[in-house]
Amino acid sequence: MIRVELPYHLRVLSSTEAEVQLEVPEPITLRAVLDALEEAYPSLCGTIRDYATRERRPFVRFFACQRDLSHNSPDDPLPAAVINGDEPLMIIGAVAGG
Repeated sequence: MIRVELPYHLRVLSSTEAEVQLEVPEPITLRAVLDALEEAYPSLCGTIRDYATRERRPFVRFFACQRDLSHNSPDDPLPAAVINGDEPLMIIGAVAGG
């Protein structure tokens, strides 16, 4: 099981707790996790990735094992600790302002 931590606004949209667990087929990549997340919680479609391009939305970031994975290829394997369920993949809404 892959553990995914969601920010408050996505928890409200998906009516879930802070952390969800997903069955993700191998290879376990960011794309595979996001596909499984959107399949399990259709209300999240278009909120994390753009509907048309399937690219990460500008103010959404991905972290795991104290590393920013936001600019990695979505087809790169996730860290072993995430794949083993020891660490969650965190989806975070970035903060911006001026």
